[in-house]
Amino acid sequence: MAVKRGNSIAGVRRNNGGGGSWMSIVILVIFLVLAPVGFFVGCRITSTDQNDFSTTISKEDVDWRAKLAFLHVKSLFSKEVIDVIKANTDDLGPWSLDSFRKNNLSASWKISGLENVIDDNSSSTEITEANRKRITISKQEKILDGHSQSVDTPAKLARRQLRDKRRENRAADLVKQDDDVIIKLENAAIERSKSVDSAVLGKYSIWRKENDNENTDTTVRLVRDQMIMARVYKSIATMKNKTELARELQNQLKESQRALGVATADADLNRSVPEKIKAMGKLLSKAKDQLYDCKMVTGKLRAMLQSADEQVRSLKKQSTFLSQLAAKTIPNGIHCLSMRLTIDYYLLPPEKRKFPRSENLENPSLYHYALFSDNVLAASVVVNSTVMNAKEPEKHVFHLVSDKLNFGAMNMWFLLNPPGKATIHVENVDEFKWLNSSYCPVLRQLESAAMKEYYFKSDHQTTLSAGSSNLKYRNPKYLSMLNHLRFYLPQVYPKLNKILFLDDDIVVQKDLTGLWRVDLQGKVNGAVETCGESFHRFDKYLNFSNPHIARNFDPNACGWAYGMNMFDLEEWTKKDITGIYHKWQNMNEERVLWKLGTLPPGLMTFYGLTHPLDKSWHVLGLGYNPSIDKNEIEKAAVIHYNGNMKPWLELAMTKYRPYWIKYIKFDHPYIRGCKLGQ
Repeated sequence: MAVKRGNSIAGVRRNNGGGGSWMSIVILVIFLVLAPVGFFVGCRITSTDQNDFSTTISKEDVDWRAKLAFLHVKSLFSKEVIDVIKANTDDLGPWSLDSFRKNNLSASWKISGLENVIDDNSSSTEITEANRKRITISKQEKILDGHSQSVDTPAKLARRQLRDKRRENRAADLVKQDDDVIIKLENAAIERSKSVDSAVLGKYSIWRKENDNENTDTTVRLVRDQMIMARVYKSIATMKNKTELARELQNQLKESQRALGVATADADLNRSVPEKIKAMGKLLSKAKDQLYDCKMVTGKLRAMLQSADEQVRSLKKQSTFLSQLAAKTIPNGIHCLSMRLTIDYYLLPPEKRKFPRSENLENPSLYHYALFSDNVLAASVVVNSTVMNAKEPEKHVFHLVSDKLNFGAMNMWFLLNPPGKATIHVENVDEFKWLNSSYCPVLRQLESAAMKEYYFKSDHQTTLSAGSSNLKYRNPKYLSMLNHLRFYLPQVYPKLNKILFLDDDIVVQKDLTGLWRVDLQGKVNGAVETCGESFHRFDKYLNFSNPHIARNFDPNACGWAYGMNMFDLEEWTKKDITGIYHKWQNMNEERVLWKLGTLPPGLMTFYGLTHPLDKSWHVLGLGYNPSIDKNEIEKAAVIHYNGNMKPWLELAMTKYRPYWIKYIKFDHPYIRGCKLGQ
């Protein structure tokens, strides 16, 4: 422009000659004065236009250049991407395509967190404050990600945090892999120890209470700990071919074992033990200096722990098996007693085999007891304890039923030892002609081929590998009708109204006549309930996976105990209890409802027909539970040795035997002759 303007002035000068010079000067002055003014005004207008450009486009949307750019952008991006660009442009001002690609935004991410949006009507103070907050947020985001040159959105920060968290988790997983293997081994050993079957021993635990007391028998435990570490180092020394050190450890182990012997308390230790402890300590210190490796020692100790756990489990299985086996057998002394009594009974003339007071047997006004047993000694304790604690013994009548093998012995014992003024009568279950396989489902099932195979197959395993639970249900008592005769009481004693059923493993400690005055409230069976918070309920005895069981019984219903039961025989007959028993017994021919035994069918037969008695009448568990309170036992009217540890067996719990043996006459010739001592 300056060049052209100069040329035009020169032309004027040439055309007008000298008169045009003043005009040139005037034009130049005007140009020099107005040019700066025009420059500043133009800059102001340009600045204002630039600040209001986006607003003008958003309000009027008539600029052809914006429309042309929008058409080009629309052809490149989808509607969702354009919406994102527009949304960010509205909030943060114009965005370039490079900025959009750099921030890697997509339509699936929503930008949030910008609470202060600057609109066209904002004041300069509000604009300044908004810019300050935006700069602060940008700085914070840059601090979170020092490698990023652009502003991170909250969405990107969230994604970055997720990625960091995943990396940390993966790193932690890799670090914990070795520890997980170790923990799994330890947990497996713990679970195996929990799964050990301790049903026979009840609440018995191999861990004695004194093991919890750090101040008890510390010397014994120190010797044992030293021996454990000596075995660990001996194994490591053998692995590393340090034969001399291994030999020293082996010799010292023998010395410590010899000094310890069978001692379980510090008072039992030999005087040489302190010297052995010092010698072993020095040797262990030497072994530690040469062999100690934390990982290897830990592995050896863990292996020893698992090995000890397996040994404990095996011993518990063996103990359970032997206990079940012992519970099936009859001690030699009792067998001797039965045989001698049987011989003497059949040598008696028939007129001397009768008991006195037979007229009381069907008198319903007296107190009648039912006792079914093949154990002469056990039956004698039940009768003797009942009579000795009765206030009116002459009103008590005992109905004993035995099998053919022990019938003579049972008669002979009570003929020689009559129960004072009480009445007693002994019968043979094999002479009940009405009790046959056509009437009794149990007898029919026992005669079946499947049941014979289950019980009598010659190659049937009865070893530890077969499991003690199977052996438990092959106990001969489940084959004896003496065990099932309790479901036929009205048929055996049709003239009686009430009868008290007693097991032969109980001891009576108080007068029981009060039981005949208990109102059973129309129920058939009066019994003490045995359930606690979660045990001895129906689901323990019955198979609730069977629809017949699940449909008719409550799995949480409370169980009760056989052993001392008051039966109302009149209500029994009205409700056809024996018929109910037959129905369930027929349905269980394949043993799908319950395993063998009399308690499960009893629970089903008397379901809803049992009246709970006060617990002081009958205390159970003396045959398996070593932690019954002594006061509870002494206050009980009847104590019951239910379980495998019967008082006449050698495995009986010593602290409970005195309650039983006090009713045995050990000076009796037959008792002495069969060596049945205390």
